[in-house]
Amino acid sequence: MKTVILHSQDLAIAKLVARKFDADIQQKCTHFRFTTDKKVELNSLREEFKCDFNFVPIHFSTEQAMLFVSDMDSTLINIECIDEIAAFANLKPQVSEITERAMQGELDFDSSLAERVALLKDLDVTVLEKVYQQKLNVNPGGKELIQFLKKKKIKSAVVSGGFTYFTTRLAADIGLDYSRANTLAEHDGYLTGTTQGSIINAQAKADFIYELCERHSLNVNQVIAVGDGANDLEMMDVAGLSIAYHAKKIVAEQADIAINIGGLDKIIDLFDD
Repeated sequence: MKTVILHSQDLAIAKLVARKFDADIQQKCTHFRFTTDKKVELNSLREEFKCDFNFVPIHFSTEQAMLFVSDMDSTLINIECIDEIAAFANLKPQVSEITERAMQGELDFDSSLAERVALLKDLDVTVLEKVYQQKLNVNPGGKELIQFLKKKKIKSAVVSGGFTYFTTRLAADIGLDYSRANTLAEHDGYLTGTTQGSIINAQAKADFIYELCERHSLNVNQVIAVGDGANDLEMMDVAGLSIAYHAKKIVAEQADIAINIGGLDKIIDLFDD
């Protein structure tokens, strides 16, 4: 037997799915669930009903969750910050192409980051504030999710191959407990085209989870990790539950849970409230 989550409150769809699998409808506060012994093709359901569907993970209980770790760009927020910074140098298309290939896993992250950051050389640092104020928004359901996690006493963190200017501000604004990212180097008010310190790449993201687990005496099985690009795969593999959010195919195929249509608040459905 398997339990399927319909990440929707649409009763008409729920009835159709229940009939399709000869299953009883379990109505929850934010979603529906079905238990069936019939074969279920999630991708077929997703395509047919244009809704998110997932199996309830059998290896992870949300009751054990104590730490939530999310990627930032295109996961917790709506943009790729480096692409929007590059727009101020009229280089967004060039940088966006590199970003996309890195997220697809086609390029080495460290070298692709260095290449992109080098293109930002001599930009006035005030563009960072402009990007934060004018372009950056938390993705739908993100603030609701973080508040829900707080009520559950689950620590939250953002870790990014992007930049501390944005992760630090974001963490303070929406109430995250921890943040980590790369630091853009600057001199006399201008970007130097380099970063300072170690690169936050895929391995560094996984190491951040280990670090937080050690700090709070947690097991990695108590961690939920969310991401969308190839640079997130290692931390998602480490975590007890991995969630692909509007992710690249390479990530969605490997994650325990995939949210392709709804907002981040659909993650709340996993808690069976």
